[in-house]
Amino acid sequence: MNSAEDLHPQLELIQKRSLTVGVVALALCAGGVLLSPGQFFRSYLLAYVFWIGIALGSCALVMLHNLTGGAWGAVIRRVLESGMRTLPLMAVLFVPFLFGLHHLYEWARPEHVAGDALLQHKAFYLNIPFFLLRTAVYFLVWLGLAYFLDKWSLEHDQTAEPSVLRRLEALSGPGLVLYGGTLSFAAIDWVMSLEPHWYSTIYGLLFMVGQALTTMAFAIIVLSYLANRKPLSEVVQAAHFHDLGNLLLAFVMLWAYVTFSQYLIIWYGNLAEEVPWYLHRTQGGWEWIGLSLLVFHFILPFVLLLSRSAKRRKQVLVKIAAAILFMRLVDLFWLVMPSPPTSGLHIHWMDVVAPIGVGGLWLAYFCRQLQGRSLLPLHDPSLASAVEHAQEA
Repeated sequence: MNSAEDLHPQLELIQKRSLTVGVVALALCAGGVLLSPGQFFRSYLLAYVFWIGIALGSCALVMLHNLTGGAWGAVIRRVLESGMRTLPLMAVLFVPFLFGLHHLYEWARPEHVAGDALLQHKAFYLNIPFFLLRTAVYFLVWLGLAYFLDKWSLEHDQTAEPSVLRRLEALSGPGLVLYGGTLSFAAIDWVMSLEPHWYSTIYGLLFMVGQALTTMAFAIIVLSYLANRKPLSEVVQAAHFHDLGNLLLAFVMLWAYVTFSQYLIIWYGNLAEEVPWYLHRTQGGWEWIGLSLLVFHFILPFVLLLSRSAKRRKQVLVKIAAAILFMRLVDLFWLVMPSPPTSGLHIHWMDVVAPIGVGGLWLAYFCRQLQGRSLLPLHDPSLASAVEHAQEA
């Protein structure tokens, strides 16, 4: 049996509960916008960037698997494809930003631009019409990639034609380039321009690696839930979790490398326009957030994921993945909330409720997508290698 029929009742229950929680949480935030619109849009941005990271990261990992193959991708392919099919929802959830750009960005306030020579110099790029046009282009690219990746994957399920796999591979190479370029500019537009006087040349790469790490952690958690149920229970073994754990470790190390590289370059350059970004993230209580990222986002996961037994034990690996998923939200909180500089660390109730609200809607839509396909790619050559890999391990 290669369908999700036995899972439908459980997934529908998760879907209904997630939708209820999401609607209630966003309703609370809608009340909060009347009291503090600036805080609402900042909290909503945090939630939005986190959840769209899983959708875009899923699309990127699908393309990576199309190019490289491997047993690791066969067992999570349906999870990733369901994740990337949530991009239409994220396009709709971007609409509230249309009413809050002036609350989020200094460059969207004419009175600030009029008194700031640097903002006037950057006004050819940082202006609302061009910002919205670029965002529309980003979503057109992302939705287009997801559409054809999903369409041809379904076609291959139905026909098993090798030519379809060649089409997927031919799309995935340029698709990853398009993903990298559009995501880099989106990260600059949506997050880095919160502080328009500051810049980093590897900011987009930091978000790319972060999305891959977030998505891999999420995929491991979902796979652990599905692995006890047919048809995945007949295929997924400890060896597959071991492979996914190795990839999780690689992304943890890559995230630490890119993050430290940005810090080292700015520290070594010691330029007046760059250093303040780190200064107000290492004082007023924000230094404890930075320290927690060092310990719980890198050192502890790194040490734990070095253990072969930890990666092969599903329950242990899921706990590590869940911790990393939480720390990814903390990392984005550290990137978003101190901009512009605040008097000190402060966690508003909407910083908690907004991610729950957007996440409830996203998870409900994800569960709906997961029910629509077989849980294993029917004719994927990697599936046979996944079964052999499990038997050999």
